[in-house]
Amino acid sequence: MIVFDLKCLAADHRFEGWFSSSEDYDRQRASGLLSCPVCGDTAVDKAVMAPAVAAKSNQRAPVVTRTAQPEGGPVVPMSAGNDNPRLQELMKALALAQAEVLKQSEWVGRGFADKARAMHYGEEDAKPIHGEVAAQEARNLIEEGIEVAPLLFPVVPPEAQN
Repeated sequence: MIVFDLKCLAADHRFEGWFSSSEDYDRQRASGLLSCPVCGDTAVDKAVMAPAVAAKSNQRAPVVTRTAQPEGGPVVPMSAGNDNPRLQELMKALALAQAEVLKQSEWVGRGFADKARAMHYGEEDAKPIHGEVAAQEARNLIEEGIEVAPLLFPVVPPEAQN
Protein backbone atom coordinates (compact mmCIF):
# COMPACT_ATOMS: atom_id res chain seq x y z
CA MET A 1 0.00 0.00 0.00
CA ILE A 2 1.08 3.56 -0.68
CA VAL A 3 -0.49 6.68 0.80
CA PHE A 4 -0.56 10.00 -1.05
CA ASP A 5 -1.65 13.39 0.17
CA LEU A 6 -4.08 14.63 -2.49
CA LYS A 7 -5.80 17.93 -3.22
CA CYS A 8 -8.61 19.06 -5.46
CA LEU A 9 -7.59 21.73 -7.90
CA ALA A 10 -10.84 23.69 -7.64
CA ALA A 11 -10.77 24.56 -3.93
CA ASP A 12 -7.42 23.15 -2.74
CA HIS A 13 -9.13 20.74 -0.32
CA ARG A 14 -6.53 18.29 1.01
CA PHE A 15 -7.16 14.63 1.75
CA GLU A 16 -5.42 11.28 1.84
CA GLY A 17 -5.65 8.47 -0.69
CA TRP A 18 -4.49 4.85 -0.32
CA PHE A 19 -3.40 2.96 -3.44
CA SER A 20 -1.89 -0.43 -4.15
CA SER A 21 0.91 1.25 -6.14
CA SER A 22 1.91 4.51 -7.78
CA GLU A 23 0.68 3.08 -11.08
CA ASP A 24 -2.71 2.35 -9.48
CA TYR A 25 -2.97 6.06 -8.53
CA ASP A 26 -2.06 7.07 -12.10
CA ARG A 27 -4.70 4.71 -13.56
CA GLN A 28 -7.44 5.91 -11.21
CA ARG A 29 -6.60 9.58 -11.83
CA ALA A 30 -6.49 9.12 -15.62
CA SER A 31 -9.87 7.36 -15.61
CA GLY A 32 -11.56 10.00 -13.45
CA LEU A 33 -12.20 7.69 -10.48
CA LEU A 34 -10.67 10.10 -7.96
CA SER A 35 -12.79 12.87 -6.50
CA CYS A 36 -12.55 15.33 -3.62
CA PRO A 37 -14.51 14.03 -0.59
CA VAL A 38 -15.42 17.62 0.36
CA CYS A 39 -16.63 19.18 -2.90
CA GLY A 40 -16.75 16.24 -5.33
CA ASP A 41 -14.36 17.83 -7.84
CA THR A 42 -12.68 15.18 -10.02
CA ALA A 43 -9.69 17.38 -10.87
CA VAL A 44 -7.40 15.87 -8.24
CA ASP A 45 -3.62 15.92 -8.00
CA LYS A 46 -0.93 14.91 -5.53
CA ALA A 47 -0.25 17.51 -2.84
CA VAL A 48 3.20 18.30 -1.55
CA MET A 49 4.10 15.70 1.07
CA ALA A 50 6.69 15.58 3.78
CA PRO A 51 8.99 12.61 3.17
CA ALA A 52 8.82 9.71 5.59
CA VAL A 53 12.15 10.01 7.38
CA ALA A 54 12.98 7.59 10.17
CA ALA A 55 13.44 9.28 13.54
CA LYS A 56 16.61 8.89 15.56
CA SER A 57 16.38 6.17 18.16
CA ASN A 58 16.57 8.76 20.96
CA GLN A 59 13.49 10.65 19.72
CA ARG A 60 9.91 9.84 20.58
CA ALA A 61 7.54 8.78 17.84
CA PRO A 62 4.62 11.13 17.04
CA VAL A 63 1.34 10.24 18.68
CA VAL A 64 -1.34 8.99 16.32
CA THR A 65 -4.88 8.50 17.52
CA ARG A 66 -7.66 6.56 15.84
CA THR A 67 -11.34 7.30 15.85
CA ALA A 68 -13.69 4.95 17.62
CA GLN A 69 -14.27 1.85 15.58
CA PRO A 70 -17.66 0.18 15.46
CA GLU A 71 -17.57 -3.63 15.30
CA GLY A 72 -16.28 -4.62 11.88
CA GLY A 73 -16.12 -0.99 10.77
CA PRO A 74 -13.30 0.99 9.23
CA VAL A 75 -10.48 2.53 11.20
CA VAL A 76 -9.86 6.15 10.28
CA PRO A 77 -6.38 7.33 11.27
CA MET A 78 -6.20 10.90 12.54
CA SER A 79 -2.97 12.68 13.31
CA ALA A 80 -2.84 13.94 16.89
CA GLY A 81 -1.53 17.24 15.51
CA ASN A 82 -4.60 17.89 13.38
CA ASP A 83 -6.00 21.15 14.69
CA ASN A 84 -9.28 21.00 12.78
CA PRO A 85 -11.80 19.33 15.10
CA ARG A 86 -14.63 19.90 12.61
CA LEU A 87 -12.76 17.85 10.00
CA GLN A 88 -12.07 15.13 12.57
CA GLU A 89 -15.77 14.97 13.48
CA LEU A 90 -16.78 14.89 9.81
CA MET A 91 -14.39 12.01 9.08
CA LYS A 92 -15.61 10.13 12.15
CA ALA A 93 -19.25 10.64 11.14
CA LEU A 94 -18.53 9.42 7.60
CA ALA A 95 -16.71 6.34 8.92
CA LEU A 96 -19.57 5.51 11.28
CA ALA A 97 -22.16 6.05 8.51
CA GLN A 98 -20.24 3.70 6.19
CA ALA A 99 -20.00 1.09 8.96
CA GLU A 100 -23.78 1.28 9.53
CA VAL A 101 -24.51 0.86 5.82
CA LEU A 102 -22.12 -2.09 5.60
CA LYS A 103 -23.95 -3.86 8.43
CA GLN A 104 -26.90 -4.21 6.02
CA SER A 105 -24.64 -5.32 3.15
CA GLU A 106 -23.14 -8.72 2.32
CA TRP A 107 -19.37 -9.08 1.75
CA VAL A 108 -18.88 -10.93 -1.56
CA GLY A 109 -15.12 -10.42 -1.88
CA ARG A 110 -13.61 -10.71 -5.33
CA GLY A 111 -16.87 -12.03 -6.71
CA PHE A 112 -18.35 -8.52 -6.56
CA ALA A 113 -18.56 -7.94 -10.34
CA ASP A 114 -20.20 -11.31 -11.05
CA LYS A 115 -22.69 -10.90 -8.20
CA ALA A 116 -23.55 -7.31 -9.24
CA ARG A 117 -24.17 -8.44 -12.83
CA ALA A 118 -26.31 -11.38 -11.72
CA MET A 119 -28.51 -9.07 -9.63
CA HIS A 120 -28.67 -6.43 -12.37
CA TYR A 121 -29.79 -8.93 -15.00
CA GLY A 122 -32.35 -10.59 -12.67
CA GLU A 123 -30.46 -13.87 -12.22
CA GLU A 124 -30.36 -13.27 -8.44
CA ASP A 125 -32.47 -11.22 -6.05
CA ALA A 126 -31.16 -7.68 -5.58
CA LYS A 127 -29.59 -6.90 -2.21
CA PRO A 128 -26.85 -4.63 -0.89
CA ILE A 129 -23.36 -6.09 -1.44
CA HIS A 130 -19.79 -4.92 -1.11
CA GLY A 131 -16.50 -6.48 -2.14
CA GLU A 132 -13.39 -6.07 -4.23
CA VAL A 133 -13.20 -5.13 -7.89
CA ALA A 134 -10.42 -3.83 -10.14
CA ALA A 135 -10.78 -0.24 -11.36
CA GLN A 136 -11.28 -1.28 -15.00
CA GLU A 137 -13.93 -3.83 -14.01
CA ALA A 138 -15.74 -1.12 -12.00
CA ARG A 139 -15.73 1.08 -15.12
CA ASN A 140 -17.11 -1.84 -17.15
CA LEU A 141 -19.95 -2.29 -14.64
CA ILE A 142 -20.80 1.42 -14.85
CA GLU A 143 -20.77 1.29 -18.67
CA GLU A 144 -23.26 -1.62 -18.48
CA GLY A 145 -25.57 0.59 -16.40
CA ILE A 146 -24.89 -1.24 -13.15
CA GLU A 147 -24.82 1.15 -10.20
CA VAL A 148 -21.61 0.85 -8.18
CA ALA A 149 -19.79 3.27 -5.91
CA PRO A 150 -16.42 3.15 -4.16
CA LEU A 151 -16.31 2.98 -0.38
CA LEU A 152 -14.91 6.08 1.28
CA PHE A 153 -12.78 4.10 3.73
CA PRO A 154 -10.92 0.82 3.28
CA VAL A 155 -12.67 -2.27 4.60
CA VAL A 156 -10.87 -5.27 6.03
CA PRO A 157 -12.27 -8.47 4.50
CA PRO A 158 -13.97 -10.69 7.11
CA GLU A 159 -11.45 -13.51 6.61
CA ALA A 160 -8.58 -11.11 7.39
CA GLN A 161 -10.03 -9.85 10.68
CA ASN A 162 -8.71 -11.19 13.98
